[in-house]
Amino acid sequence: MTLSDKQRELIEEIGIYHENNGFQPAVARVMGLLLVSDKAELTFEEISEALNISKSATSNALNMLLNTGHLEYTTFSGDRKRYFRIKSSNWQELFNKKMEDLGNLNNMLKRVLEVRKRENPLYDQKLNSFISFLDYLKTQLPVLIEQWNKENAASKV
Repeated sequence: MTLSDKQRELIEEIGIYHENNGFQPAVARVMGLLLVSDKAELTFEEISEALNISKSATSNALNMLLNTGHLEYTTFSGDRKRYFRIKSSNWQELFNKKMEDLGNLNNMLKRVLEVRKRENPLYDQKLNSFISFLDYLKTQLPVLIEQWNKENAASKV
């Protein structure tokens, strides 16, 4: 598989983004490759060769992404290979999980304010401001998602 320089640059940029969000480098690059590739599905060998990573690193990355629901694979009759692709059907589920995580963070931060004995009003003010922002997101994002769902459903008709 041949990738353009622009595709390679974008794979690296996506990889760095995912690394900053906790993914290992090989896992992050596999995500980038599968997003950027002209082909919707890639084999194990194509992924390993395109990213120039070992079979072990490729296997570990694919297993992690399959286990976390980021990828899925398909097979074709008469072909023993698995073809990996981004699991795009669950983007809203992954987003909801991120929002749940932010809600948990918000609850912890509220407890932090309850147990802190330090006298630092500026810090407390900034923490309260962030907590208020997270509370605002919690109320507004479901409204935005519902609005988007309605608009998206109307455009499919």
